[in-house]
Amino acid sequence: MRAADHRKLTGRRLRRAVAQIIQFKDEAVVRLRERLGAVEEANEDLIAFARGHSDAVASINVAVLEAIEAPSVDSLFEVITRRWPDILGIDYVAIALVVGNRGFRADCDSMERVDPVFVKRMLGKVGRVEVRSVERGHPLFGAVAGDSVRAEALIRIDGPAPYPQGLLALGQRTELAPDSSQGSSLLLFLGRVIAATIRRCVATS
Repeated sequence: MRAADHRKLTGRRLRRAVAQIIQFKDEAVVRLRERLGAVEEANEDLIAFARGHSDAVASINVAVLEAIEAPSVDSLFEVITRRWPDILGIDYVAIALVVGNRGFRADCDSMERVDPVFVKRMLGKVGRVEVRSVERGHPLFGAVAGDSVRAEALIRIDGPAPYPQGLLALGQRTELAPDSSQGSSLLLFLGRVIAATIRRCVATS
């Protein structure tokens, strides 16, 4: 091969290599932006429910830490229903679980037995996470609190049999802003934390 032809071939290979690097770089930047966007979107979910908290993410971390330190399911219910409203800056929290053939519901005022069919029926109507403004809160909040709820997040608590399944409801008295994010990563994370803590409590009881 002549020197001139060799230089042309080398030049074409170099240009192709540079083009591939630029394409890879562009694709990497796009993926990075998508991931950053997803994180920002997820953060906005709970920040919408942590009204007035400049340190909303720190508050979420505190809520999670208190949950995973609960030594029993009863203690976990108390943390969720009595501690989380203050920590997260929300107005109402309620939770329901099906444990075997028994159903339970808890809020800041009480924990009570309920028909497991009632809980299963609620789960059948809710996706993994739903965030919305409402004229009246979900039945899980109860009649009195439900009248005051204008925005809610419903989070499924899923677990493999024989572990419990249930629903977590977060509520506030004010409506969501029209441009509020509908992402769900952090809310799903809260549901997974609760499910994992329940499994640990059940396994060690």
